Amino acid sequence: MSGAHGAGPNGSGPQHRSGRGRLLGGVVVVVAVVLAVGGIVERRLHFDAVDRQTQDGALPRVHLIAPQHGPPVRTLDLPANIRAWYQAPIYAQVSGYVDKWYKDFGADVKTGDVLATISTPGLDAQYAAAKANFDVAMARYKLAVITAKRWKALQGTQAVSQQEVDVQAANAEAQQAQVEAARHEVARFEALEGFKKLVAPFDGVVTSRTTDIGDYVNAGGGDVGSRGTATELYSVADVHRMRVFVSVPQDYADIISPKMTATLKVPQYPGRVFHATYLATASAFNAASRTVTTELAVENDKRELWPDSFAMVHFEAPSDPSILIVPVGALLFRAEGMQVALVDENNRVRLRDVQVGTNLGKSVQVISGLKPTDRIISSPSAGLLDGEEVRVVDGTPGYNAPTQSVTPPAEHSDTRAMPIDNAAPEAGGRR
Repeated sequence: MSGAHGAGPNGSGPQHRSGRGRLLGGVVVVVAVVLAVGGIVERRLHFDAVDRQTQDGALPRVHLIAPQHGPPVRTLDLPANIRAWYQAPIYAQVSGYVDKWYKDFGADVKTGDVLATISTPGLDAQYAAAKANFDVAMARYKLAVITAKRWKALQGTQAVSQQEVDVQAANAEAQQAQVEAARHEVARFEALEGFKKLVAPFDGVVTSRTTDIGDYVNAGGGDVGSRGTATELYSVADVHRMRVFVSVPQDYADIISPKMTATLKVPQYPGRVFHATYLATASAFNAASRTVTTELAVENDKRELWPDSFAMVHFEAPSDPSILIVPVGALLFRAEGMQVALVDENNRVRLRDVQVGTNLGKSVQVISGLKPTDRIISSPSAGLLDGEEVRVVDGTPGYNAPTQSVTPPAEHSDTRAMPIDNAAPEAGGRR
């Protein structure tokens, strides 16, 4: 009875439960195996992703640019000094006291106009003494001439000897020499008397007056070579035309020629432009600054420009647009010489030797070693090696890439982004 009851109606009680247990155990094992395999695969994928990210992160990021054609016109802005066409400091050549002055600062003067007069009592007395000495010498000379004639008339008689006649003739010649000496002394004091008046040497304007009535002036102080303490009493400048002196760097010395023109601006006239022409150049460089002094001329009929003013001079000179240019930051200064870092089609660095030309400021000419289609690293690291793999990225907005879509820059720009189509024909550094 109990056996029949335990088997159930279909006789499968214990066996059925045992089959379900095995099935459930199998499902659990399969799920565990699937989870284990999935975990292993997922971890492997994560490892691969980390490895790829690590390798990718190890690649230097570079931004590429293309060589540009140089500008057709080279420009240069330099500081300059404006000087008067003629500038004359006027010193005292006699000692005395300033009696009167007639021209003050800014006064227009003509050639020969009296600027000031000097009272010289001592010089006047010396002049009078020199004239008196001349009169004495002249009287002695006349007496010597009369005496010589008388002795000459007695020559050949027993009254006088030949020796005495010769002595009287020589005495007359000596007295004549004394007269000439006295005459030159009078002329010297006459010249000094002329220096009692300070006069303008040319038409112009008085730019300084450093004396006043009653001031003592010393002739020694006016001699620049005697003491080195000369102080000018007046300064007169001819400002109908002005000289502009500018120091041109050696890199731009080739633009200096009689055909060169320039414009200049001065702080006191914002927005005004004055046109200058070439006048002269020193034709030699300053050893300290490696610049050459160049002189320009600018008309100043309205007297708007003043001596010793500061100005900014703008030069323009033709240039060869066929010469390629690159930013200065794209150059590598190494022991092998000047180089640029290129990127080939496999994103590998290729260091190339280049020969540079004129420095244009932010960019520099490349005479040889580049083609227009070359892909240049914009700011290469000094540690880049030839053959090293790099990752090309877009430029950073606001730093080395435009913040929005813009029209490609003109050919004379210093830098530009790499064009999408690099199928342009190859050419050398010069075309």
